[in-house]
Amino acid sequence: MSDEEKVEVIRGVQTLWKTEDWWAVWIAFLVIVLAAVLYFNGMTLKPLAVYPPKWSFTAEGWAKLAQHFQQHGVWYIANFAFWFVVFTISSAILGFKPSEYIPSFTFVYVFSVLIAVFSSNETAHHYNLEAPLLALIVGLLIGNTIRMPKWMDAGFRVEYYIKTGIVLLGATLPFMLIVYAGPVAFAQATTIAVSTFVTIYFVGVKLLKLDRRFAAVLGAGGAVCGVSASIAMAAAVRAKKEHVAMGITCVVVWAIVMIFVIPYVGWALNLHPGIVGAWVGTSEFADAAGFAAAMQYGLMYQAKYGFGADIAVWAFTLMKVIGRDMWIGLWAFVMAIIATTKWEVAERGQKPSAMEIWWRFPKFVLGFFAASVVMTLITAGVPLEVYLHHMKPLLIGPIKTMRTWTFIFTFFSIGLTTRFRELAATGKKPWIAFSSGAIVNVVLGFIMSVIVLGWYWSSIGTLG
Repeated sequence: MSDEEKVEVIRGVQTLWKTEDWWAVWIAFLVIVLAAVLYFNGMTLKPLAVYPPKWSFTAEGWAKLAQHFQQHGVWYIANFAFWFVVFTISSAILGFKPSEYIPSFTFVYVFSVLIAVFSSNETAHHYNLEAPLLALIVGLLIGNTIRMPKWMDAGFRVEYYIKTGIVLLGATLPFMLIVYAGPVAFAQATTIAVSTFVTIYFVGVKLLKLDRRFAAVLGAGGAVCGVSASIAMAAAVRAKKEHVAMGITCVVVWAIVMIFVIPYVGWALNLHPGIVGAWVGTSEFADAAGFAAAMQYGLMYQAKYGFGADIAVWAFTLMKVIGRDMWIGLWAFVMAIIATTKWEVAERGQKPSAMEIWWRFPKFVLGFFAASVVMTLITAGVPLEVYLHHMKPLLIGPIKTMRTWTFIFTFFSIGLTTRFRELAATGKKPWIAFSSGAIVNVVLGFIMSVIVLGWYWSSIGTLG
């Protein structure tokens, strides 16, 4: 296999500036530190974290929207400038051409503002068309009706944007909730990860006669963390780049399907938002899509019962980020050993070391934990009245809004890069193998989240 066909894995101290994971951490903490410094100096990040207000399709509504942009237009420019600078500089260091990234990201941002505006409309709110979901729909329409130049993919950085958003999410999630729920989430995730991986690998290799490296990539994508896991596994077993592309394709398609299936099945069964959030975290195939599904259900539930938006996202995060994402390094390490000692007997090289787990481990997860710890320490001991009426709107709120922008970038990019024409040419076997695991994943996820541990996940709202 030529070097060009292998998936490159960066190791050593250079990972600090040559990987998306670490850049996502640096950028998110820049937002967090900036918000904290301003807050403790009597100011706030709120102006930079600008966002459209709720409005309606009436004369008064249009006037309200026009007035908002007249008063805050300069802050939209500042918001764009912030994301533009941090993402362009970091992307250039990561190897992307600024001449390609700059116009592409500008395109993403302009449409993200339009999506934010229309998702803030009362009609969109009535039909639960929140910004991330609307961004996905608009992206799919554009990506599959307009032939865009390939170089524009430089700015459609799904993984980068969602990783940054996940770290920012940590700043809004109480650390004690993470500590309390961690063991349960990891135990449930272990059941799912092993069952789904074994199913996909067995069906792929034994029944469909797929290349075992290809089956391993598909298995990791379905069992753990979608795109990140597919890439990590490909590097661990020396899979071909086309294997990664097909694995990512299966992940994205199934992830989009589950955005709609799980929330609406949960709604039909009137399930608690913590339970549905856990089910989404157990059975979704990508972080970005999972956030969309959990957020969608949480907002639907809150509109009816007055609570649930944060609970659904919290439960999802505990299951997906803490539970399943941890398996990226473990699966990659195990399969690296198998590939080296069993599959590559003819070219037996140096056996993978224990450090392999560290190189495969998703570093943005560490950033998520760190952000939660930092904000928990900052808010510790603050009187409830001060927290609710001062700290939450002036410190936590702006961070949450900046996170929302990264989510819109993410879902819009997912839509733009999901081209249905390309999916038809991939063949049936990979789809059959992945789908077999997806079915096991969703059904087992329902059993674990609703029947076995439903009592626990429905109590999540009382823990934070």
